[in-house]
Amino acid sequence: MKPDDHRLVTVRNPDLDVEAGNQANWNRPDRRRWGFHNLHRLSRYGLSLRATNVLPLTKVIDRRIGDLPLVRQLTGSTMFSGMAVVRDQTVLFETYAADFGPDRPHSIQSISKTTMHLVCGRLVEEGLIDLDAKVSDYLPEVASGYAEATVQQVLDMNVINNFNEDYADPWHFDATPGSTVGYGREEIAMGWRLQPEGEQPFSCRAFAAQLVSDDVTNTTGVTQYKSPNTDIAGWIAERVSGRNLREHLLDIVEAAGIEGTFHISTDCEGVPVIAGGVSLTARDLARYGGLLARGGRGVNGAMVGSPAFLERTRTGRGQPRYEDRDDLTYHNQLMTNGRWVSHGGYGGQYLLVDPASRTVIVFFSVLEDEEGYDASYYPEIIAMAEAILDLS
Repeated sequence: MKPDDHRLVTVRNPDLDVEAGNQANWNRPDRRRWGFHNLHRLSRYGLSLRATNVLPLTKVIDRRIGDLPLVRQLTGSTMFSGMAVVRDQTVLFETYAADFGPDRPHSIQSISKTTMHLVCGRLVEEGLIDLDAKVSDYLPEVASGYAEATVQQVLDMNVINNFNEDYADPWHFDATPGSTVGYGREEIAMGWRLQPEGEQPFSCRAFAAQLVSDDVTNTTGVTQYKSPNTDIAGWIAERVSGRNLREHLLDIVEAAGIEGTFHISTDCEGVPVIAGGVSLTARDLARYGGLLARGGRGVNGAMVGSPAFLERTRTGRGQPRYEDRDDLTYHNQLMTNGRWVSHGGYGGQYLLVDPASRTVIVFFSVLEDEEGYDASYYPEIIAMAEAILDLS
């Protein structure tokens, strides 16, 4: 046999390929739970960071939390993975599903976006970002989908363009200029699914930069949630600070005193996927939440956020997040009701922080329906968190 006659046969990566429906195989309903528990090692590209000094936590259980009906209901569900309630350095409540545990990282999905509240808040305070400036003032290479939007519009998810974050139709795409682009295309940039045969990988910034719009002004009266907005915010932060996102994220990890590993996906150019790529343990997400509660003041004394920016976020308010909940608004990469700040993540994740009591509530779960999204589910988690805060 000639050497040229011996050919090796390969197959497309089975975890990242799209073989049925609209989801990558790791994200199909029957595999999503396993996927969320292991996304830190499934994405095509990644970065891991660890802190020099760790914030130790002491467990002093408040039995009233576990006795709350909503806590029992939500932690007793088959969707549940893990939950922790932490105040300063004290764990008040903690519980995990049988197939999960305190040392296991979990994908936090869009909770990752809150890193840009800290980074951009600090840069605003330092005078490096003007919230009223247009995106094109900082990123002249972007197309009409962002060029005329202000930085504030981007941070508030208040931009209209041709990206549609519809989890029911994530693969919507055709090559017609200006046509709607679905979420699945961004997942290719994020390294969470393979590009179609014959297509080359592309970065998150290249993807965001080519989005278009006839008018970026949002007249709908509600938030227009688009993950590429966060990529734009991170790109601006890099450009005005002269520091890459890895450096900003390492500052956050050090300031939060994270004990385990801060895992984050990157795109094909090595840029961290700040729109949804982070995986953390429940305790480490609580440590991170404590950093938000302190307005960005780190355990090491460093400021990686801005207390003034956090206060403006809680009181300035943005557009309503949901059509039927005008009490919940989205502002500066956080949702708020004027008291606490929070952020949800696709598939059933939630982080809620009450700065006044310094209480952080972390909830991990995995929705196993076709879309991985249930609009009625997150209000239940919020109601549970508010019941916990009312015990204080």
